[in-house]
Amino acid sequence: MAKGMRAVNVRQSVLSWPVVRQLTGGDPLGRGSAVTSARTEALQPRTVTADRVVKSICPYCAVGCGQRVFVKDEKVVQIEGDPDSPISRGRLCPKGSASEQLVNSPGRQTAMLYRRPYGTEWEPLDLETATDMIADRVLASRAATWQDVDDQGRKLRRTLGIAGLGGATLDNEENYLIKKLFTAMGAIQIENQARI
Repeated sequence: MAKGMRAVNVRQSVLSWPVVRQLTGGDPLGRGSAVTSARTEALQPRTVTADRVVKSICPYCAVGCGQRVFVKDEKVVQIEGDPDSPISRGRLCPKGSASEQLVNSPGRQTAMLYRRPYGTEWEPLDLETATDMIADRVLASRAATWQDVDDQGRKLRRTLGIAGLGGATLDNEENYLIKKLFTAMGAIQIENQARI
């Protein structure tokens, strides 16, 4: 009895091979059902189970490609190109396609960290304290390095003690505002990492 069952199982196993299904079924080129396994049939895209879809803009370069962000249980589960975007028309570069990792990475920092001069450890700071520290240092540096006029009396109204370097994860609007802020402070050394 066991030998007969084994023979039946072997026969069923051989009949389930994709090449056998391809030659005996309705998919002679092997591009559809003949080569699809039961496991593959059971798979579902992450986007099917999403609670909602939020439209966004890719945070990386200055192109501003449209994204569709799929959210489930208040967590981003997938990011795809937005076909309604007139800029990218549903396409994303490899970096934009992987931007879900920017949100869900276990190494993502979610707190302000500060290392004191000559310190060896980082310590968390609250946002207000960190912002005050930055503002105080910017004002002190600007005051110490301000150049109102040059040697010949020509107006300069600038500082060489402050420089700005924007990042590629900032969008157009953020980079625009940073440029305006640094220019208003008198800085002339302003660059963006995405352009370098």
